[in-house]
Amino acid sequence: MTSADELRVVRRVYARQITHAAGTNDARIENALATLRREDFLPPGPWQLQHLPDHYRETPDADPIYLYQDVPVAIRPDRRLNNGQPSFLTMLLSLGRLQDGEHAVHIGTGLGYYTAVLSCLAGPAGRVTGIEFDVDLALRAATNLASFANIRVIQADGATVRLDLADVIYVNAGASRPADTWLDALKPGGRLVLPLTVSMTIGEGHAMTRGAIFLIERDSGRDTDGFAARAVSNTMIYPCVGMRDEASEQALYAALDKGGASKVKRLRRDDDGASDDICWLRAPGWSLTYE
Repeated sequence: MTSADELRVVRRVYARQITHAAGTNDARIENALATLRREDFLPPGPWQLQHLPDHYRETPDADPIYLYQDVPVAIRPDRRLNNGQPSFLTMLLSLGRLQDGEHAVHIGTGLGYYTAVLSCLAGPAGRVTGIEFDVDLALRAATNLASFANIRVIQADGATVRLDLADVIYVNAGASRPADTWLDALKPGGRLVLPLTVSMTIGEGHAMTRGAIFLIERDSGRDTDGFAARAVSNTMIYPCVGMRDEASEQALYAALDKGGASKVKRLRRDDDGASDDICWLRAPGWSLTYE
Protein backbone atom coordinates (compact mmCIF):
# COMPACT_ATOMS: atom_id res chain seq x y z
CA MET A 1 0.00 0.00 0.00
CA THR A 2 1.34 3.41 -0.96
CA SER A 3 2.23 5.50 2.10
CA ALA A 4 0.43 8.74 3.01
CA ASP A 5 3.56 10.77 2.24
CA GLU A 6 3.93 9.16 -1.18
CA LEU A 7 0.24 9.77 -1.95
CA ARG A 8 0.65 13.47 -1.21
CA VAL A 9 3.36 13.62 -3.86
CA VAL A 10 1.25 11.57 -6.29
CA ARG A 11 -1.75 13.90 -5.80
CA ARG A 12 0.39 16.94 -6.53
CA VAL A 13 1.69 15.39 -9.75
CA TYR A 14 -1.85 14.31 -10.69
CA ALA A 15 -3.16 17.84 -10.08
CA ARG A 16 -0.49 19.39 -12.28
CA GLN A 17 -1.13 16.91 -15.10
CA ILE A 18 -4.93 17.23 -14.91
CA THR A 19 -4.97 21.03 -15.00
CA HIS A 20 -2.57 20.99 -17.94
CA ALA A 21 -4.76 18.49 -19.82
CA ALA A 22 -7.81 20.63 -19.00
CA GLY A 23 -6.17 23.71 -20.48
CA THR A 24 -6.29 25.79 -17.32
CA ASN A 25 -3.56 27.44 -15.29
CA ASP A 26 -5.80 28.20 -12.31
CA ALA A 27 -3.58 27.48 -9.31
CA ARG A 28 -6.64 27.25 -7.06
CA ILE A 29 -8.02 24.30 -9.03
CA GLU A 30 -4.62 22.63 -9.04
CA ASN A 31 -4.35 23.04 -5.28
CA ALA A 32 -7.84 21.62 -4.74
CA LEU A 33 -7.04 18.53 -6.82
CA ALA A 34 -3.73 18.12 -4.99
CA THR A 35 -5.40 18.36 -1.59
CA LEU A 36 -8.63 16.39 -1.96
CA ARG A 37 -8.54 12.61 -1.58
CA ARG A 38 -10.43 11.18 -4.54
CA GLU A 39 -10.86 7.89 -2.65
CA ASP A 40 -13.01 9.69 -0.06
CA PHE A 41 -15.67 10.27 -2.73
CA LEU A 42 -15.84 6.74 -4.15
CA PRO A 43 -17.07 3.32 -3.06
CA PRO A 44 -14.43 1.19 -1.27
CA GLY A 45 -11.73 -0.29 -3.51
CA PRO A 46 -10.73 -2.19 -5.52
CA TRP A 47 -12.19 0.14 -8.15
CA GLN A 48 -13.39 -0.25 -11.72
CA LEU A 49 -11.52 2.15 -14.01
CA GLN A 50 -13.05 3.00 -17.38
CA HIS A 51 -10.56 2.75 -20.23
CA LEU A 52 -12.95 2.61 -23.17
CA PRO A 53 -16.57 3.81 -23.48
CA ASP A 54 -17.85 0.34 -22.65
CA HIS A 55 -14.95 -1.33 -20.82
CA TYR A 56 -13.84 -1.37 -17.19
CA ARG A 57 -10.65 -2.74 -15.67
CA GLU A 58 -10.46 -3.49 -11.96
CA THR A 59 -7.51 -2.25 -9.95
CA PRO A 60 -5.33 -5.03 -8.45
CA ASP A 61 -6.19 -3.92 -4.90
CA ALA A 62 -7.55 -0.97 -2.88
CA ASP A 63 -4.39 1.14 -3.07
CA PRO A 64 -5.61 4.70 -3.84
CA ILE A 65 -2.60 5.32 -6.09
CA TYR A 66 -4.58 3.82 -9.00
CA LEU A 67 -7.15 6.62 -8.75
CA TYR A 68 -4.68 9.40 -9.58
CA GLN A 69 -4.80 9.17 -13.34
CA ASP A 70 -7.03 10.79 -15.94
CA VAL A 71 -9.72 8.10 -16.06
CA PRO A 72 -13.35 7.85 -14.91
CA VAL A 73 -13.97 5.55 -11.93
CA ALA A 74 -17.18 3.54 -11.70
CA ILE A 75 -19.77 4.52 -9.13
CA ARG A 76 -22.31 2.07 -10.57
CA PRO A 77 -20.69 0.07 -13.38
CA ASP A 78 -23.97 -1.75 -14.14
CA ARG A 79 -25.41 1.64 -15.23
CA ARG A 80 -22.15 3.00 -16.69
CA LEU A 81 -22.36 5.74 -14.04
CA ASN A 82 -18.92 7.12 -13.19
CA ASN A 83 -16.96 9.68 -11.26
CA GLY A 84 -16.12 11.52 -14.48
CA GLN A 85 -12.84 12.00 -16.30
CA PRO A 86 -10.85 14.51 -14.23
CA SER A 87 -9.43 16.59 -17.10
CA PHE A 88 -12.87 17.00 -18.71
CA LEU A 89 -14.64 17.95 -15.47
CA THR A 90 -11.77 20.26 -14.54
CA MET A 91 -12.16 22.01 -17.88
CA LEU A 92 -15.87 22.50 -17.17
CA LEU A 93 -15.15 23.86 -13.70
CA SER A 94 -12.63 26.31 -15.11
CA LEU A 95 -15.22 27.63 -17.61
CA GLY A 96 -17.42 28.87 -14.78
CA ARG A 97 -14.64 31.08 -13.36
CA LEU A 98 -15.98 30.63 -9.81
CA GLN A 99 -14.45 33.21 -7.48
CA ASP A 100 -13.95 33.40 -3.75
CA GLY A 101 -17.17 34.42 -2.02
CA GLU A 102 -19.50 33.40 -4.87
CA HIS A 103 -22.39 30.92 -4.89
CA ALA A 104 -22.15 27.88 -7.16
CA VAL A 105 -24.88 25.34 -7.89
CA HIS A 106 -23.74 21.86 -8.96
CA ILE A 107 -26.54 19.85 -10.57
CA GLY A 108 -25.63 16.17 -10.67
CA THR A 109 -23.30 16.16 -7.69
CA GLY A 110 -22.89 12.36 -7.71
CA LEU A 111 -20.76 11.36 -4.74
CA GLY A 112 -19.35 14.85 -4.33
CA TYR A 113 -15.75 14.89 -5.58
CA TYR A 114 -16.12 17.78 -8.02
CA THR A 115 -18.55 19.54 -5.66
CA ALA A 116 -15.69 19.50 -3.16
CA VAL A 117 -13.43 21.15 -5.75
CA LEU A 118 -16.07 23.90 -6.10
CA SER A 119 -16.04 24.31 -2.32
CA CYS A 120 -12.32 25.08 -2.45
CA LEU A 121 -12.88 27.67 -5.20
CA ALA A 122 -15.80 29.38 -3.42
CA GLY A 123 -13.80 29.62 -0.20
CA PRO A 124 -15.12 30.16 3.33
CA ALA A 125 -16.99 33.30 2.27
CA GLY A 126 -18.76 31.50 -0.59
CA ARG A 127 -21.11 28.58 -0.78
CA VAL A 128 -21.96 25.59 -2.95
CA THR A 129 -25.33 23.90 -3.41
CA GLY A 130 -25.02 20.32 -4.60
CA ILE A 131 -28.16 18.79 -6.13
CA GLU A 132 -28.52 15.08 -6.82
CA PHE A 133 -31.67 13.34 -8.12
CA ASP A 134 -30.70 9.80 -7.09
CA VAL A 135 -31.68 9.29 -3.44
CA ASP A 136 -28.85 6.90 -2.60
CA LEU A 137 -26.19 9.05 -4.27
CA ALA A 138 -27.52 12.17 -2.55
CA LEU A 139 -27.32 10.52 0.87
CA ARG A 140 -23.79 9.31 0.22
CA ALA A 141 -22.72 12.70 -1.13
CA ALA A 142 -24.10 14.41 1.99
CA THR A 143 -22.00 12.07 4.12
CA ASN A 144 -18.89 12.56 2.00
CA LEU A 145 -19.25 16.35 2.13
CA ALA A 146 -20.33 16.70 5.76
CA SER A 147 -17.01 18.27 6.78
CA PHE A 148 -17.30 21.05 4.15
CA ALA A 149 -18.99 23.93 5.97
CA ASN A 150 -19.85 25.85 2.79
CA ILE A 151 -21.66 22.98 0.98
CA ARG A 152 -25.32 22.03 1.21
CA VAL A 153 -26.49 18.84 -0.55
CA ILE A 154 -30.11 18.58 -1.71
CA GLN A 155 -31.87 15.48 -3.03
CA ALA A 156 -34.11 16.89 -5.77
CA ASP A 157 -34.78 17.16 -9.48
CA GLY A 158 -32.22 19.77 -10.51
CA ALA A 159 -34.43 20.93 -13.38
CA THR A 160 -37.38 21.94 -11.21
CA VAL A 161 -36.09 22.65 -7.69
CA ARG A 162 -36.21 26.32 -6.69
CA LEU A 163 -32.69 27.78 -6.65
CA ASP A 164 -31.20 30.69 -4.79
CA LEU A 165 -29.55 33.27 -7.03
CA ALA A 166 -26.22 31.89 -8.24
CA ASP A 167 -23.03 33.20 -9.77
CA VAL A 168 -22.32 29.88 -11.50
CA ILE A 169 -24.49 26.85 -12.29
CA TYR A 170 -22.84 23.64 -13.44
CA VAL A 171 -25.06 20.97 -15.00
CA ASN A 172 -23.23 17.67 -14.84
CA ALA A 173 -25.67 15.78 -17.09
CA GLY A 174 -27.05 16.10 -20.60
CA ALA A 175 -30.15 18.28 -21.11
CA SER A 176 -32.05 18.81 -24.34
CA ARG A 177 -32.83 22.43 -23.39
CA PRO A 178 -31.91 24.96 -20.68
CA ALA A 179 -34.34 24.87 -17.76
CA ASP A 180 -36.09 28.15 -17.01
CA THR A 181 -35.16 27.65 -13.35
CA TRP A 182 -31.45 27.72 -14.26
CA LEU A 183 -31.71 30.86 -16.37
CA ASP A 184 -33.90 32.61 -13.79
CA ALA A 185 -31.41 31.84 -11.00
CA LEU A 186 -28.39 33.38 -12.73
CA LYS A 187 -27.30 36.71 -11.33
CA PRO A 188 -26.35 39.44 -13.83
CA GLY A 189 -23.00 38.27 -15.16
CA GLY A 190 -23.73 34.73 -13.96
CA ARG A 191 -22.48 31.69 -15.87
CA LEU A 192 -24.25 28.44 -16.79
CA VAL A 193 -22.12 25.50 -17.94
CA LEU A 194 -24.58 23.30 -19.82
CA PRO A 195 -24.31 20.12 -21.91
CA LEU A 196 -26.99 20.32 -24.61
CA THR A 197 -27.40 16.76 -25.87
CA VAL A 198 -29.47 14.20 -27.75
CA SER A 199 -30.21 10.66 -26.60
CA MET A 200 -28.20 7.58 -27.48
CA THR A 201 -27.39 4.19 -25.97
CA ILE A 202 -24.12 2.38 -25.29
CA GLY A 203 -23.25 -1.20 -24.46
CA GLU A 204 -26.27 -3.29 -23.61
CA GLY A 205 -28.83 -0.52 -24.00
CA HIS A 206 -27.49 1.87 -21.35
CA ALA A 207 -28.90 5.40 -21.64
CA MET A 208 -26.37 8.05 -22.65
CA THR A 209 -26.42 11.36 -24.51
CA ARG A 210 -24.14 13.19 -26.95
CA GLY A 211 -23.88 16.81 -27.97
CA ALA A 212 -22.01 19.97 -27.05
CA ILE A 213 -21.06 21.86 -23.90
CA PHE A 214 -22.30 25.46 -23.96
CA LEU A 215 -21.19 28.33 -21.74
CA ILE A 216 -24.18 30.64 -21.25
CA GLU A 217 -23.63 34.01 -19.55
CA ARG A 218 -26.33 36.39 -18.39
CA ASP A 219 -25.74 39.92 -19.58
CA SER A 220 -24.41 42.17 -16.84
CA GLY A 221 -25.55 45.44 -18.40
CA ARG A 222 -29.01 46.98 -18.53
CA ASP A 223 -30.55 44.07 -20.47
CA THR A 224 -30.14 41.47 -17.74
CA ASP A 225 -32.54 39.00 -19.40
CA GLY A 226 -30.19 38.59 -22.36
CA PHE A 227 -27.72 35.72 -22.60
CA ALA A 228 -24.48 35.23 -24.48
CA ALA A 229 -23.80 31.64 -25.53
CA ARG A 230 -20.89 29.77 -27.04
CA ALA A 231 -20.12 26.13 -27.74
CA VAL A 232 -17.00 24.92 -25.94
CA SER A 233 -16.53 21.23 -26.74
CA ASN A 234 -18.25 18.04 -27.78
CA THR A 235 -19.43 15.70 -25.07
CA MET A 236 -20.91 12.30 -24.27
CA ILE A 237 -22.60 12.39 -20.87
CA TYR A 238 -25.24 10.74 -18.68
CA PRO A 239 -28.77 12.15 -19.28
CA CYS A 240 -30.29 14.82 -17.02
CA VAL A 241 -33.50 13.43 -15.55
CA GLY A 242 -36.34 15.87 -16.08
CA MET A 243 -34.75 17.81 -18.94
CA ARG A 244 -35.33 15.50 -21.91
CA ASP A 245 -37.84 17.54 -23.94
CA GLU A 246 -38.82 15.75 -27.17
CA ALA A 247 -39.41 18.83 -29.33
CA SER A 248 -36.15 20.44 -28.22
CA GLU A 249 -34.29 17.18 -28.74
CA GLN A 250 -35.49 16.92 -32.34
CA ALA A 251 -34.42 20.52 -33.01
CA LEU A 252 -31.06 19.80 -31.40
CA TYR A 253 -30.59 16.66 -33.55
CA ALA A 254 -31.05 18.78 -36.68
CA ALA A 255 -28.74 21.54 -35.45
CA LEU A 256 -25.96 19.13 -34.49
CA ASP A 257 -26.25 17.33 -37.83
CA LYS A 258 -25.86 20.54 -39.83
CA GLY A 259 -22.86 21.69 -37.74
CA GLY A 260 -21.86 25.25 -37.05
CA ALA A 261 -22.30 25.26 -33.28
CA SER A 262 -19.05 27.24 -32.98
CA LYS A 263 -20.81 30.23 -34.61
CA VAL A 264 -23.50 30.49 -31.92
CA LYS A 265 -23.38 33.76 -29.95
CA ARG A 266 -26.73 34.21 -28.18
CA LEU A 267 -29.40 32.27 -26.30
CA ARG A 268 -32.91 33.69 -26.68
CA ARG A 269 -35.82 32.81 -24.44
CA ASP A 270 -38.29 32.72 -27.32
CA ASP A 271 -38.67 30.89 -30.62
CA ASP A 272 -39.96 33.72 -32.80
CA GLY A 273 -37.66 36.66 -32.08
CA ALA A 274 -35.03 35.89 -34.70
CA SER A 275 -35.11 35.21 -38.44
CA ASP A 276 -34.25 31.78 -39.79
CA ASP A 277 -30.97 32.96 -41.31
CA ILE A 278 -29.47 33.76 -37.89
CA CYS A 279 -30.87 30.73 -36.02
CA TRP A 280 -28.69 27.69 -35.37
CA LEU A 281 -31.48 26.09 -33.36
CA ARG A 282 -35.15 27.00 -32.94
CA ALA A 283 -37.26 25.01 -30.46
CA PRO A 284 -40.48 25.76 -28.57
CA GLY A 285 -39.76 28.63 -26.18
CA TRP A 286 -36.06 29.12 -26.91
CA SER A 287 -33.45 29.46 -29.64
CA LEU A 288 -29.70 29.72 -30.22
CA THR A 289 -28.61 32.34 -32.73
CA TYR A 290 -25.54 33.59 -34.55
CA GLU A 291 -26.08 37.20 -33.39
